[in-house]
Amino acid sequence: MRIGAHVSTAGGPATCFDRAEAIGAEAAQIFLTPPQQWRSSKFDDAQIAAYRERAAASPIGEHVYVHGVYLINLATEDEPNLNRSIGSLKSALTSCSQLGIRGVIFHLGSHKGQGLDAVFAQICRACQNVLEATPDDAWLILENSAGAGGNIGSKFADLGRIIREVGDDRVKVCIDTQHSYAAGYDFATAEGLEIAMTEFEQEVGFDKLVAVHANDSKVELGSGRDRHENIGDGMIGVEGFRRILHHRGFQDVPFLLEVPGFGEAKGPDQPNVDLLKQLRDN
Repeated sequence: MRIGAHVSTAGGPATCFDRAEAIGAEAAQIFLTPPQQWRSSKFDDAQIAAYRERAAASPIGEHVYVHGVYLINLATEDEPNLNRSIGSLKSALTSCSQLGIRGVIFHLGSHKGQGLDAVFAQICRACQNVLEATPDDAWLILENSAGAGGNIGSKFADLGRIIREVGDDRVKVCIDTQHSYAAGYDFATAEGLEIAMTEFEQEVGFDKLVAVHANDSKVELGSGRDRHENIGDGMIGVEGFRRILHHRGFQDVPFLLEVPGFGEAKGPDQPNVDLLKQLRDN
């Protein structure tokens, strides 16, 4: 199990390794483009070569993931936005293949109150469209949601249903611990964690789990709200994360921090990385 973090790529994608290594991270997550903009993630040969050279020299190596832009919504009724969402995922997956990155973690979007059934076929067709148009060595990774605002994927059963319908082994899952807790999965207690992960195993399968967003929760169980907190400062707590890190379902899965950071830090920092390492190793 690798403990990693979301880091900046200011100055080019290869710079992520320096920033991740500086805080002791063993894996990394990055944005290829600004997350609030529709922008193609095209890189020239020099950038690709620089990234691959730096990856080969880093202990992080191939353990890097891309987070898709926040604008993506495969459930939208707006056709131009749907096409932009599909195009963004195609661009990101193509870049992952070129750079040697494992795949793109993304939010499916919101059904805006229609319910999953109303948008289910569209979501699955969109995923199939993305996969058919991109190299087969990069994963399309669905992230579970906190659930508010009609956001899709708050229930593990919904993710499993989509995966089965898309029918492609490249579709994987990232569990966000905070989103899970906000969606009603009690990751803070031993009983709640076991119930949640038994459901995940049945509905999705541990073989589909390729990443964890490791975030404590500022908000209460079942709140439906996406509010991250530093490890140990939230509702899941230190002991909750100790149990998570030692649960059989997570043993070979990288943990990627998306926390605010302690003190003056802006984003994942070494104290959060070190704490997860301590919990993992003890």
